[in-house]
Amino acid sequence: MKKWILGLSLACWAGLAGAALPTHSFTLDNGLKVLVREDHRAPVVTVMVWFKAGSIDEAPFETGLAHVLEHMMFKGTEKLGPGDFSRLVARYGGSDNAFTSYDYTGYYQQYEVSRLPLALELEAERLANLKIDDEEFYRELQVVMEERRMRTDDNPNALAWEKFQAVARPGTGYAHPIIGWRSLLSQLQPEQARSWFQRFYVPGNATLVIAGDVTRDQVEPLVEKFFSDLPAGSTPPRPKQTINPPAGERRLTLALPVKVPTLFMMYNVPSLVTAQDKLDFYALTMLAGVLDGGMSARIETDLVRGQKLVAGAGASYSGIQRGNGTFTIQAAPNPGVTLDQVEEALREQIETLQTTLPSEEEMARVRAGVLAGQVYEKDSVMGQAMELGTLSTLGLDLDLSAKFADELAKVTAEDVQRVAKQWLVPERLAVGHVEPEQGEE
Repeated sequence: MKKWILGLSLACWAGLAGAALPTHSFTLDNGLKVLVREDHRAPVVTVMVWFKAGSIDEAPFETGLAHVLEHMMFKGTEKLGPGDFSRLVARYGGSDNAFTSYDYTGYYQQYEVSRLPLALELEAERLANLKIDDEEFYRELQVVMEERRMRTDDNPNALAWEKFQAVARPGTGYAHPIIGWRSLLSQLQPEQARSWFQRFYVPGNATLVIAGDVTRDQVEPLVEKFFSDLPAGSTPPRPKQTINPPAGERRLTLALPVKVPTLFMMYNVPSLVTAQDKLDFYALTMLAGVLDGGMSARIETDLVRGQKLVAGAGASYSGIQRGNGTFTIQAAPNPGVTLDQVEEALREQIETLQTTLPSEEEMARVRAGVLAGQVYEKDSVMGQAMELGTLSTLGLDLDLSAKFADELAKVTAEDVQRVAKQWLVPERLAVGHVEPEQGEE
C-alpha cells in the first residue's frame, strides 16, 4: 500500500476561487468537527478523517512516530485483522490511502456514493478499536525503515534536502524529517505508538470531511450513528505558533554523490497562520511569482536565458502551514559556473526587488498565472475534500479560496517590495551548497 508524505502548498487548495458549492459544518457533542461539501456532478463520495497531529508534534526522541502510526491504522482492530480494512474497501469498489505531513495526518476512502455508510463505519471502527500488536508493529517498522532507505538514504538529492532542512528551520518541528531520523526511527516502541494514538486520535482533535453526491440531511444521521458514542478524549497542550525571531544566516556545504551541484536558499517567513498582517501572505505569493512565474519571470529571463548562469532554478513560497512559512530558491548551475556565482546572482535579484518596484505588467501577469494555475487542481471531489480538511485543521477560513482572488487583487507593487525588504534578509536566510563528491560528474 502506498503511503503519502505531503507538504501541502498553495496549489492544493486555491483552485476554486469564487466557487459556491454548498458546504455545511456541524460538531458532535464529543468534539468531532464535520464538514459536508455537496457536489452532485457524479455519484461518488470521498470520506476523509484529519487529525491535527503531524511530525511537528513529535518529541526529539520520537521522530517518525506520526508516520509509523499512520501505517498501523491499517493493521487491525478488534473486528478487523491486518490488511482487512483495505481489502473490504476494495471489495466494495473503493480505494483508500493515508498521508502524514508536518502539520497533520489524514486518511481517506473513495467510493460510489451508496457505500457512504460502509466508509463511516470503517473509520469509526479503527478510531474506537485500533489494536497495535507488538509483533505487527515491529514488522511494519521494518517497512518504514525500508521506505526511508529507498526515498532518502539511497537518494543523494533527498538526503541533501533533509540535511539542509535541519539547518534551515532550527528550533522547530520542521527541522527533522517526517519519516524520522534513521537512528531514532529504529528504536521506536509499540507503546509509543499507543501513546500517540491516545493523545491525538480523539474526536476533539479531528475533522471528518465528506464530499460528493451527498446532502447534510443524508450525512448527519449516519455520522451520529457511527461516531457520537466515541469518548471525547483530550489532547496535550501545544504552544501557539508565532513568527520565529531571526536565527542568523546559516550555511551548509555538503559533498554527496549527486550528478550536478545544487544551491538551496531558504528564508524563514510568516505563514498565513503566523502572519500578523495577513496581506504579507498574499504579497509573498506575488513575490514568488515575480521571481519564478513562467517564461517571463525574472529568474527565467535573467539567469536562465539571459546570463545563462543556471540550467534551471525556481522560487516558491510555502505559506499554508501550522507554523512559519518558507520562501525557497533552488538552482542548478550551468557547466563552468560555480555555486558562489549563482548565489550572488540570486541575491542581486532579491536586492533589485527590495529597491525597485515590480512593473504593473509583472503584477498583472503574476496574478493571472497564480489564479489560472490553481483551477484544475480543484475540479475533483478529492481536491475539494483536501482543501476543506487542510483549512479546518490549520484553523483557517473555509471560504479562503473563494476570497483568494479578491485578496490577491489588493496586493500592490509596494507591498511586494515591502515584504522583500522585511522578510528576505540575511538574518532569516539559510544557504546550502551541494557539490558532487570527488570523482563524481
